[in-house]
Amino acid sequence: MSRSELHPGRAALLVGILAAGLFFWDSPVLLPFKLLSVMGHETGHAVASLVAGGSVDSVTLRPNESGQCLSKIPESFFAKVLVYSGGYVGSAIIAVALLVLTYRFNARRKMLALACAWLVLMGIFYARDAFTFAFCVVMGAAFAAAAKWLPEGAAGLLNLFIAGFTALYALVDLKDDLWNRAVRSQSDAQLLADVTIVPAIVWATIWTLVSVAVVLFGAWVALRDKPKPAASPAIPRVSLDAP
Repeated sequence: MSRSELHPGRAALLVGILAAGLFFWDSPVLLPFKLLSVMGHETGHAVASLVAGGSVDSVTLRPNESGQCLSKIPESFFAKVLVYSGGYVGSAIIAVALLVLTYRFNARRKMLALACAWLVLMGIFYARDAFTFAFCVVMGAAFAAAAKWLPEGAAGLLNLFIAGFTALYALVDLKDDLWNRAVRSQSDAQLLADVTIVPAIVWATIWTLVSVAVVLFGAWVALRDKPKPAASPAIPRVSLDAP
């Protein structure tokens, strides 16, 4: 038998990150991390487009935190639902992968190196404007430097911050789609409503619940210590020597 316990330090740090992110939400210091979350969202659309058998023309980021993924996808119901839904869970999945691989598999530096590779590849293959390309290259270089020179503990803390903030941004983005009618009318939820009989607000609710479930499960897995083997009962020694 083995057991694992919640790591209180990581849990407290994650709660602190979420609280600080909300408190300093409008700070320009957080803009690069917001754009990183937007890139996660658009990457979700791009990956879903490729999985559906389509192709990606471009991915665009803008300083006002908006983004766009232009792709060609098959004219089928399931392809459209998959691609339109891909952005909603893209950021949540990235956040969970970052948390789990960092703390369950001790891949702190490797995750920063993978983040560098992800951004550089997105910039090279899909950026068609100077801002998006510059963001991908600069942030990719920052992640490469962090992977090479940050101490192990600091790399883990950076991963925890990025994962927590990315999850927070994804949920805030879904909140806007759910409660802001003007935003919802131009959102992925509306695109889903256009190809189904399900209203946009229902789609936004569904993906909010799914994203929350994904984030909570990933946090539960990542913030627990690795299972420790239970202590084996002592085995009495028996002397086989003749008297």
